Amino acid sequence: MNIIVPMAGAGKRMRPHTLTTPKPLLPVAGKSIVEWLLIDIAKMNPGKLGEIAFVTGHFGQETEIELAQIAKRLNCTSSIHYQQTALGTAHAILCAKPVLKGPVIIAFADTLFKTDFQLDKNADGVIWVKKVEDPRQFGVVKLNKENVITDFVEKPSEFVSDLAIIGIYFFKDGENLCKELEYLIENNIKDKGEYQLTNAMENMKKKGLKLLPGKVDEWLDFGNVEVSLSSHKRYLDFIKNQSLISQDVLLENTTLIQPVSIGAGTKISNSVIGPHISIGKNCHITNSIISNSMIRDNSNLTRVNLENSMIGNHTEVKGVLQSLNLGDYSTAKS
Repeated sequence: MNIIVPMAGAGKRMRPHTLTTPKPLLPVAGKSIVEWLLIDIAKMNPGKLGEIAFVTGHFGQETEIELAQIAKRLNCTSSIHYQQTALGTAHAILCAKPVLKGPVIIAFADTLFKTDFQLDKNADGVIWVKKVEDPRQFGVVKLNKENVITDFVEKPSEFVSDLAIIGIYFFKDGENLCKELEYLIENNIKDKGEYQLTNAMENMKKKGLKLLPGKVDEWLDFGNVEVSLSSHKRYLDFIKNQSLISQDVLLENTTLIQPVSIGAGTKISNSVIGPHISIGKNCHITNSIISNSMIRDNSNLTRVNLENSMIGNHTEVKGVLQSLNLGDYSTAKS
């Protein structure tokens, strides 16, 4: 089974962090968002995964190497496909046309999820959904009494359903999906100015294909800094029984309040760390209290009291007693 991962968006709402790193590669508990996503998909699918196709912007060779390494760690081959212009979800998937063969999973790379749902490979398609309070900003589905999807509505202005599509899909026949996507573009069929996957699925449904909902227990979005910190907190709770602290971390007179993730080469002294902290590699932290925050690699923090903060790579923070949102190579002192 192949996987297509559309991830070409600029991630503007996550700036300054996405000025240097594509949003799906931002770290959560020692791994990138997209790697955790693929790990969870692999758990959901009992069969062997095939090729992982990453649909990106021109993020550079370093990013492409990192994506290839993620696929390799999952024992998969990988390929890079470019979306030159943001023309919608259907267009993004079609950029990876060579991989639309046989059973295929589509996973948009700015979300994480938790579910006990096992993939039904006999279904024509499975669309994962989550009940939300305000469905107006999402694509939603309607179901009949047999739990089969009857309608797709993109960002409804009036209430039609509260089952939001989270951005993860299974299609039994990748070639058929490809034909439906091509039909939209060849006939210039758009919704809200873009080529939408929901329109292709609507055509499939009209032709008699059975599309089922896959419901998730948790849906964690990384759309902006505030939401990302909340999602990071929840995800650490999910994986807290895993080994999240590298063996060569040096701790001196320091209390850890779990769950905590700490990368290799980091040194922490005279501090209280946690709960809900991810600290990257080769950081130095002294005389500090930090909770519910994400700190990236090679950063130095001294005499800080931080919570609800995102700190980029190669930053220096001294004497700060507040929440911070700092990009790479920044300095904050008081």
